[in-house]
Amino acid sequence: MKNLLKLEELFMFALTIFLFSKLDFAWWWYPALLFTPDFSMVGYLGGAKLGAITYNFVHHKAVGISIFVLGIILAIQPLQLAGLILFGHSSMDRVMGYGLKYPDSFQHTHLGMIGKA
Repeated sequence: MKNLLKLEELFMFALTIFLFSKLDFAWWWYPALLFTPDFSMVGYLGGAKLGAITYNFVHHKAVGISIFVLGIILAIQPLQLAGLILFGHSSMDRVMGYGLKYPDSFQHTHLGMIGKA
């Protein structure tokens, strides 16, 4: 089941690359921005609870989808790009085993503990 879920996340990541190709941006924008959602980890400077809140907000797929759809409705391609980056990054993270965080520690995610076998 774990591999099936990773495959599903991989296809969602691929979908964001396909949708990005339909926007009017140079190809290098996608890889250049792909890791920007990880700046949300700065919340951990305020403790594990605040860190989990900021990290989870930025890495929640509904946020990425909402921003992308709002960009379509308003015909604002940079907003569409932001939504795709958020959604694609979250899918990529989940392929690698990084999930949404519990407030007790960064390593405790909805996919299990990071770094544990």
